[in-house]
Formats: sequence, C-alpha cells, structure tokens
Amino acid sequence: MVDRITAGEGQRQPSAVEQGRVRYRRTQNRRSVLISVGSTLVFAVLVWLALTASPGWEQVRASFFDPQVAWESLPTVLVGLWTNIQVLAIAVVGVAVLGSLLAIARTLRGPLFTPVRILAGAYTDIFRGVPLLLVLYLVGFGIPGLDIFGRMPAQFWGAIALVLCYSAYVAEVLRAGIEAVHPSQRLAARSLGLGYAKTLRLVVMPQAVRKVTPALMNDFVSMQKDVGLISVLGAVDAIRSAQILVASSYNFTPYVVAGVLFILLSLPMIRLTDWYSARARRREQIGGTV
Repeated sequence: MVDRITAGEGQRQPSAVEQGRVRYRRTQNRRSVLISVGSTLVFAVLVWLALTASPGWEQVRASFFDPQVAWESLPTVLVGLWTNIQVLAIAVVGVAVLGSLLAIARTLRGPLFTPVRILAGAYTDIFRGVPLLLVLYLVGFGIPGLDIFGRMPAQFWGAIALVLCYSAYVAEVLRAGIEAVHPSQRLAARSLGLGYAKTLRLVVMPQAVRKVTPALMNDFVSMQKDVGLISVLGAVDAIRSAQILVASSYNFTPYVVAGVLFILLSLPMIRLTDWYSARARRREQIGGTV
C-alpha cells in the first residue's frame, strides 16, 4: 500500500499497514524489556539466596563486605585512585602517539623502508607476547638501575611500561584499519595532487580510525583496568592503599572498595563502547536484523 500525502501540507503520512508494523515493533520491544528485567531479577535473587545460604557466608560477609570498614577506607582508596587516573591520562597520550607511529611504520611501502617495518614488527611481537607484569618489573626495576634518568617516581615507570605494552596492541589495531581502507582511496587522493603524508593524514587515517574505533575503545578499557598493576612498583595507588588498609585492619573490604571504584571508572567507557558498536552495527545493517 502506497503511503498517502496530505494535500496542502506536503507531509508524508504512514499507511495503515506501516502504522500496524510500528505498533507491533513497540509491543515486541516492551515485551522483550519486561522479559529481560524479570529474568535478570530472578537470576539475581537465586544467586543471592545461594550465597546467603552457604555455610561460610557470615564469615565472608564480615571479611569482605563490612560497611563500616568500607566507609572508613573509602577516602584513602580514593586518594590512591587519583594516582591511577593521572598515570592513565599520561599513558593514553603516549599510547596514541607511539601506537600511531608504529602502525604507520608497519604500512610503509617500498624496499627502502624494510628495516623500519622489521623493527616495528619485532616491537609489536615482543610487547604483545611479554606479560604486562613482567614489563613493569623490567622497566620499573631495571632501567632505574642504569642510573641514567636519576631518581624518578614509580608512577613514571608505570606509565612507561603501560605505553610500551599497549602501543603494540593499538598499533596492530590501527594497522588493520589502515589496510582495510580501499586502495582506490589512496589513488584518488594522489590523483588530486596530495602527497603521501597528506593522503595518510587527510584520507587514510580518518577512515582507518573510524573502522577500528570499537576495538580501540576496548583497548582503552583494558588499560583502565591494568593501570592498577603499577602498585607492584611501590606506587601508592588505589590497590596499594587498599593493601595497606588490609594489613592494618585484617579485613579485606578495602580490596572490594578498590574494585568497585575501578568498575565505576571503567563503566562510562564500557557503555560508550557498547553504544558506539551498536550504532555502527545499525548503520551497516540499515536497521535490519539477521
């Protein structure tokens, strides 16, 4: 049935069939939401009942979920979390710069750049293979032993280790995005008189970043979590603050407080990543559902 157009107004009016489809979709969406909420509540209640009915629940509750200890430890852990946030801000900038340079180096054309491609490939292979904890130990305790930079705080070496490791991951993600851009885009840019640098900056990189944005956001979420590992170098961050409080109170609730704060720190980026991924999926499928 063809949609009607109101005379004099020039506005498109949905047909009766289309209106029925819209009502049906709304009904199905409401039904899905109600089922999702109900099933989630039932699952949460079952888990809660299973926990509280276990023989050692009272002991675990007193050791890990003491409200008074949580409230008393919150200010100290928050001060430590600020250290994590500062290291994270520095590491994000460093990873963005070094990761982009590595990705560009791995996609350089021509035999002249073979050594550069080999070095960039070796870098990504090494730092994607070595665990972050080992890199923290090697950087945080090994480089200061050379006595080149003088005495630097543990936060500095933690940020360096994060940049070294996550630059390798980000470089591979960006390289995949660069190689996913169709060669015709480069040819069209060069035919317009753009050089290699301008073609990469104005044509290739914007498309590459848009293609791999969800993967880059997931790497950022992982880095938000792993920034807590700088405590192994002695930095008084949220984890170290919680550890000090646990050692003085013999109660593990500060660890739970630190974990909740890290979740709250990561949650906005997690939700943003989910929203962007869903938005990109809708744009690709044009509203279709498989």
